[in-house]
Amino acid sequence: MQLTPYQLRKYQEDGFVLLPNAFSAAEIKGLKAELPRIFAEETPARIAEAQSKTVRSVYGPHRTNKSFKRLSEDARLVEPAMQVVNSDVYIYQFKINAKQAFEGDVWEWHQDYIFWRDEDGMPEPRVTNVAVYLDEVTDFNGPMFFIPGSHRHGVISVDGQDTRSAKSGTERSPEWISNLTAKLKYSLQRETVADLCTELGLASSKGAAGTVLLFDSNVVHSSPNNISPFDRVMVIGTYNSVKNIPTKLQRPDFLVSRDYEPILPVQPAALVS
Repeated sequence: MQLTPYQLRKYQEDGFVLLPNAFSAAEIKGLKAELPRIFAEETPARIAEAQSKTVRSVYGPHRTNKSFKRLSEDARLVEPAMQVVNSDVYIYQFKINAKQAFEGDVWEWHQDYIFWRDEDGMPEPRVTNVAVYLDEVTDFNGPMFFIPGSHRHGVISVDGQDTRSAKSGTERSPEWISNLTAKLKYSLQRETVADLCTELGLASSKGAAGTVLLFDSNVVHSSPNNISPFDRVMVIGTYNSVKNIPTKLQRPDFLVSRDYEPILPVQPAALVS
C-alpha cells in the first residue's frame, strides 16, 4: 500500500497522516483476541502504569506472537514507511500502547527522535512511526494530540529529567523505564509547547478501529489520561532505515532491535488465518 501524493504531502507538511479503513473489522477482532494473553505474560517488556498494575505498554509482541509478527510485516505498514524514509526499513521498535479505560495515564508532550538519538545513538531522524488503531479513538478516550508542522523545527533541545523514581509496577526500576512511563525523561517545557501551539495550532488523531496513523519522529505529540469507560488500544511499529543503524546498544533488545534485516512487505491476505 502506497501513500497517495496527497497523503504523502500531508505527512511531509503536518508530520502525520491518517489512513482510514486500512484494516477490516475481522482483522482487528483477530488481533484484539490476542491481547489478554499478551497482557497476562509476566515479562520486563510489559510496562505498568505508574500508580497501578494496569498494563500501559507491551514491547516486542511481534517476537512472541504470530498475529503481531504478521502485522509487523504487513504491507499496509511497511510500504508507507519505506516510502517516507525513502529506503528499505527494519523494525526498530514494535509495541502495544494500551491506554485502558479509566486507568490509561498521560503521555507528556515530547518528540520521539531525541530519545532514540540520545539513548540509542540513532544517527538521523530517518525513521517513522506507523500505528494501527485496535479501538475507536474518540475525543474522550485519550487521543493523540499533535502540533502540525512542529517536526520542521527539528530536534528541540531538552535537558533530560531525573525520573529514576518513576514506577513501572516494580519497586526497583531500571533507568530505561524513564522513557516509557508518564514522567518522560525528555518531555518538553510547557512554555515551548504553548509557543508552538500559538504558532502552528493543535490537532487530534481520532478515527475508527482499523485506522492507520503515520507520524514523524520529530513531530511534537502527547496524549491525555483516559478516564472514559472505553479502551484506546493501538499498536505502534517504528520503522527505521537500514542505512540509519543506532550506535549504542545499552537498552534491552525488546526496545531497540538488533535485527537489521530489511522487511519484505507481506500482502494483507496473509494477516487473516
